Amino acid sequence: MPPPVLAYADADNPWFSWQFLQQNTDAVLAALREHAQLTAEAVLLATLVSVPLAVLAYWFRRLTGPILALTGVLYTIPSLALFALLAPFVGVGQATVLVGLVTYALLVIVRNTVAGLSQVPEPVRDAARGMGYGRFGQLWRIDLPLALPGILTGVRLATVSTVALVTVGVLIGHGGLGEFLTIGFRAGYKSEVMTATIIIFLLGLALDLVLAGLGRLLTPWTRSRAR
Repeated sequence: MPPPVLAYADADNPWFSWQFLQQNTDAVLAALREHAQLTAEAVLLATLVSVPLAVLAYWFRRLTGPILALTGVLYTIPSLALFALLAPFVGVGQATVLVGLVTYALLVIVRNTVAGLSQVPEPVRDAARGMGYGRFGQLWRIDLPLALPGILTGVRLATVSTVALVTVGVLIGHGGLGEFLTIGFRAGYKSEVMTATIIIFLLGLALDLVLAGLGRLLTPWTRSRAR
């Protein structure tokens, strides 16, 4: 997304200005859409990659350490260095940002999924095997449903962190609301920085609340157990 062309009308340069927001509504909404889209796509792809990795770590205990170590190492790579490593393979664009975001989200989802699967009671597993469930049948009907609270916790944490990390995409022109932060800091315009900060915070909060509600709907047994 090219840098937004913004209107600056407040001579006193306050920390927040409704006038700035009203004059730049289209640019703000466009940046918000890109920010939300990158977040949703990254978390979805990270979940699709992380859950199978966690299942492998759960089934084959010797792989647990290497898988967690790999996702941990990937998480520690600085964003600029990661973009430089990805550029020869995927170019410099939105795909580069998306791959980077997926890479950073793997660790938290894999860890929480492994923890959720490991907490499935052994008597329940024994009962499933006694009923004739094979490995995949037990995984689909027993392990994953019971591990769902842990998986959703990982997805929630990954979502909130991804909302913040999308802003680093501004380094290659796809940072969503991060564009406002960068331009605002360079121009010294406080309202632009504060507007982007507030919207990013509200987006992360809203997505977290939506996922929390979805988790309650998908795991009704956790509510009854809490009572």
